[in-house]
Amino acid sequence: MKTIKYPQTSQWPSLCKRPTFDISELERTVKDILSDVRERGNAALLEMGKKFDGVALDVLEVDIQKLSFKIDDELAEAIKTAKKNIETFHLSQKEDSLKVETMEGVSCWRKSVAIQNVGLYIPGGSAPLFSTLLMLAIPAKIAGCKNIVVCTPPTKEGKLNEVIGWTSQLLGIEKIFLTGGAQAVAAMTFGTETIPKVDKIFGPGNQFVTAAKQLAQNYGVAIDMPAGPSEILVIADETAYPEFVAADLLSQAEHGSDSQVVFVSNSEKLVSEVDVEVQMQVNALPRKDIAVKALENSQSILVKDLDEAVAFSNIYAPEHLIIATENAEELGEQITIAGSVFLGNWSCESAGDYASGTNHTLPTNGYARNYSGVSLDSFVKKITFQKLSKKGIQNLGPAIEKMAEAEQLQAHKNAVTLRLKALENV
Repeated sequence: MKTIKYPQTSQWPSLCKRPTFDISELERTVKDILSDVRERGNAALLEMGKKFDGVALDVLEVDIQKLSFKIDDELAEAIKTAKKNIETFHLSQKEDSLKVETMEGVSCWRKSVAIQNVGLYIPGGSAPLFSTLLMLAIPAKIAGCKNIVVCTPPTKEGKLNEVIGWTSQLLGIEKIFLTGGAQAVAAMTFGTETIPKVDKIFGPGNQFVTAAKQLAQNYGVAIDMPAGPSEILVIADETAYPEFVAADLLSQAEHGSDSQVVFVSNSEKLVSEVDVEVQMQVNALPRKDIAVKALENSQSILVKDLDEAVAFSNIYAPEHLIIATENAEELGEQITIAGSVFLGNWSCESAGDYASGTNHTLPTNGYARNYSGVSLDSFVKKITFQKLSKKGIQNLGPAIEKMAEAEQLQAHKNAVTLRLKALENV
């Protein structure tokens, strides 16, 4: 990691830049994939599975309820704990419809209705993310989504990952489709002979998945959010544990070589100690090569005080933000832009990734400025209702007539005028 000492505020925007790469070729490739799946359906998916995953499948569909999955007992209990906490937090987000009388005879209210058809993309490859299945399927179930389509890449043996299968049974998922990458997004966007078309696609993925989700919006499919490589920013002072900070930074660096981690502190001593810890801990990681590449895109920034650290963080707009300071909660109140915030020395980012209850599907690449992370709200639509009584249209009608006339929309005015005239004869 590079160390930048006391940068001027004019330098901050350049320090907040994420790793970039040429996406022109990527977009062409993804467009071709979407087009092929749209035209040839399952046949295209099976060919791409062989080409990209190195797995020759005969069928894509896995009937979860007819299979038996076996996982370690302690892991099973851990997943059940995470499930309970995620359910508890997302159930708390349910809202009752509140009817408001805006004026006498005019009532307005809003109702939450589940999105009927949702697609969940669960990354596979070197790290099958069964935790993402928990984070997406649980709120989808709570919201009441009618059809939940799950796509995930097959293992090298052409099977469903054992833990993903076990977790699917725990959550009541009936079917999973063994297809990954941009082609899985394409399948959920257009539908195939076996994979249903969905209304909204959720889930993280590599740059191909991200590009495919962005393009899916051109075909009337919504997505959870724009997402890119994982990232974390840690703010810490002299009360922090350097080994904790280093471990938190590496927890995101190991996600991918294009991940980025940023450490901001007002303590030069701590910056040095964390750097030493990072170098020690990274050597013990199974995914060391990936983490080392990510660290090349990362930096430690020494600032004059914690207020400056918070100001920098709000410009960076991190996906994950850890505040490991003596006054963490107080500083947390000053945070206006972040995906998810972790307060204090004992609140590791891994807690949110797995089991605290908050959702780990979060905006990256600066999108925390204008997007929220996934929540129960992500799986519902808000429909507004209004009801006007006879008294209500009499009270409100003249204002509507006047406004419609000013906009030269005579039919709008007539819709009110006719009703008012009808009431004159009552």
